[in-house]
Amino acid sequence: MSTEREAKQGMEQQTRKAFKKGAKKETTVEANESKQSRKKQKAEKSGAKTKKRARLRVFPIWLRIIVVLLFAMIALVAGLMVGYGVIGDGTPLDALKTETWRHIIDIVTKTE
Repeated sequence: MSTEREAKQGMEQQTRKAFKKGAKKETTVEANESKQSRKKQKAEKSGAKTKKRARLRVFPIWLRIIVVLLFAMIALVAGLMVGYGVIGDGTPLDALKTETWRHIIDIVTKTE
């Protein structure tokens, strides 16, 4: 029995060594192929970059910033009106009056 075990272990070690050697060879071949394909991709990209023209923006960045700020203000006003009118049981347009905000500030600071 011990000889069979030793023979099996010897075979496993030999196959492991052979597998490792074979795997190393395959990885180097694969690595070379992947390097070559990367070089080809880089060459294609650099060729494509030189052919591209400068992009003309239809919607400029400064206009995007203004539009985002405008949408933020609209969302703030809508939120105030919904919060004061629907949740707070008041009239929604009262949320935009200065007297309402003075009263809220007086309540928060407790000066009447």
